[in-house]
Amino acid sequence: MCRTLADLCRRRSLTEGVVFVDMALIAGRVDLDALRTWVRERSGWNGIKAFKRAVLHADPGAESPMETRLRMLLVRGRLPRPQTQVSLTAADGTFLGRVDLFYLEPRLGIEYDGEIHRTSLVDDNRRQNRLTNAGFRLLRFTASDLRERPAAVVAEVRGALRLPVLDPKPLVLAS
Repeated sequence: MCRTLADLCRRRSLTEGVVFVDMALIAGRVDLDALRTWVRERSGWNGIKAFKRAVLHADPGAESPMETRLRMLLVRGRLPRPQTQVSLTAADGTFLGRVDLFYLEPRLGIEYDGEIHRTSLVDDNRRQNRLTNAGFRLLRFTASDLRERPAAVVAEVRGALRLPVLDPKPLVLAS
């Protein structure tokens, strides 16, 4: 599996290489430690640098290729790397929801809304209301955002990262 991933990463962009690695991690085909070891043991191989970069950006918490592409758009836009699939709770410990990407200090959740969200709009709206009422900010993006206005996506997230925290109470994440 590692050799196949390395070959794919050598032939594709960094972002698409990370997508391949993330999806292999999610599928349980390989784990991050095995990838790191494989890269370390092959430092002189042709194309290993591209694979090493993809492994450095890989995240087993990613749940879809588009979430990975959104995360990589932010990272390549020189924003901090967000956490993936973070469960958020209210001050009293009540579970509020889980967000695709999360920045802890500004309490900023970022969601990739794919086709499935058309059928879960009511639940998504209720979750968003719970999160915003608890002092979280939430930004939502679609495939057309990533494809047609990537600079605007980065700018919107950058702007939200600069905003003051809405609710300064200490934050406890669900485990």
